[in-house]
Amino acid sequence: MSLVLDPAAQDLLFREARTANTFTDEPVTDEQVQAIYDLVKYAPTAFNQSPLRVVLVRSPEARERLVSHMAAGNQPKTAAAPLVAILATDHEFHQELPQLLPHAPGIADAFFSERSVREQAGTFNASLQAGYFILGIRAAGLAAGPMTGYDPAGIDKEFFGDGDHSVLTVVNIGKPGDDAWFARSPRLAYDEVVSTV
Repeated sequence: MSLVLDPAAQDLLFREARTANTFTDEPVTDEQVQAIYDLVKYAPTAFNQSPLRVVLVRSPEARERLVSHMAAGNQPKTAAAPLVAILATDHEFHQELPQLLPHAPGIADAFFSERSVREQAGTFNASLQAGYFILGIRAAGLAAGPMTGYDPAGIDKEFFGDGDHSVLTVVNIGKPGDDAWFARSPRLAYDEVVSTV
């Protein structure tokens, strides 16, 4: 074996894990979400910038507001999922850098004083964190249903409204229900992706 990770964990995180489209009624607790975050927060981002922000949509009123911005095919599963999380980029992440990178004072001004630079860096690094978050959901024994079929401007206005946050994905979270999975789609082979120079 070339991998140190136990084969059962490999299956849980990758081989057997799928995007879920249906869920049971079993609730997802705040303690589970905190355990997920407390695991994945250690995964790397550039300059430790950590621009991901997570909004848990728990109240019926907030769920209804979110569902109204989802694409038609995503509305029923978003309405029915035990928990829905909005994953977004905080474009003002640089304000946290003195706390997150204390050994490099002044880094926020040196690298991230321009909004366009923050938007590019923040979106890339928050996207990395969104991937880590999905793996964390799987590590908790739950299933994730990430979606990008929605009105991003509508969600940004509805749930942030400050112009400093941009939705990356909406993720349904819970225990997989009946017929939760589509058939596994093909993946590219190693030699189709990896080259050596």
